[in-house]
Amino acid sequence: MTITKNQDGSSLKLAVEGRLDTTTAPELDAELKNSLPSVKQLELDFAGLEYLSSAGLRVLLSTQKVMNRQGTMKLTHVNETIMEIFEVTGFVDILTIE
Repeated sequence: MTITKNQDGSSLKLAVEGRLDTTTAPELDAELKNSLPSVKQLELDFAGLEYLSSAGLRVLLSTQKVMNRQGTMKLTHVNETIMEIFEVTGFVDILTIE
């Protein structure tokens, strides 16, 4: 997994590429925990995301809970495969997906 970080003031965009699974989810979780305290707008760009496991879903859920208190979070460029995972798990009702 590759994470590309672009921060502009209180806005943070993370482009996530590859697989977000049990092995890589802790890396994204650590990056988010380090970056979120000053963030009001979070965008996760999933254009390059190929696979998402339950470990990745847990990271997204905990991040959404934090952002509900301090700002907004949205997912962009979600492909059909990942969108199907969000639909089956009910995450489409929790996350903002554009």
